[in-house]
Amino acid sequence: MLRLAVPDDYDAIAAVVDDWWGRPVLPALPRLFLDHFHRTSLIASSDTGALAGFLIGFPSPSLPDEAYIHFVGVSPAARKSGLARIMYERFFDLARGHGRFVVRAVTAPVNETSIAFHRRMGFEAGDPVPGYNGPGTSLVTFVREI
Repeated sequence: MLRLAVPDDYDAIAAVVDDWWGRPVLPALPRLFLDHFHRTSLIASSDTGALAGFLIGFPSPSLPDEAYIHFVGVSPAARKSGLARIMYERFFDLARGHGRFVVRAVTAPVNETSIAFHRRMGFEAGDPVPGYNGPGTSLVTFVREI
């Protein structure tokens, strides 16, 4: 089942996100994202009702033609099921509904799985941008017209 997020979904995400990544990533996803962008973020549940995935995204408040996907997670049990693709396609529909025609995202250069996924989804991947989030943090940027 796929639905729009609500602010209370944050606790369920926070409880699993570090385990799903195998490293601490929760600091990159503060509660404010679900407090302020839940109407354009998605929650996927398994048949048992457990959290299967999430996508945190929003229309850019500064770039009127663009939307941004900030964070996406799929439980290890649901990987390779097509869930990430379904969430991205639903987000594209939400973005279009807000008058957006471009979607952007970023990931770490070491996240080869994410880079390959974004390319399969039709995103153009840029070269790693040194210092993207400050000194010592390079990120790969993605852009896709929708």
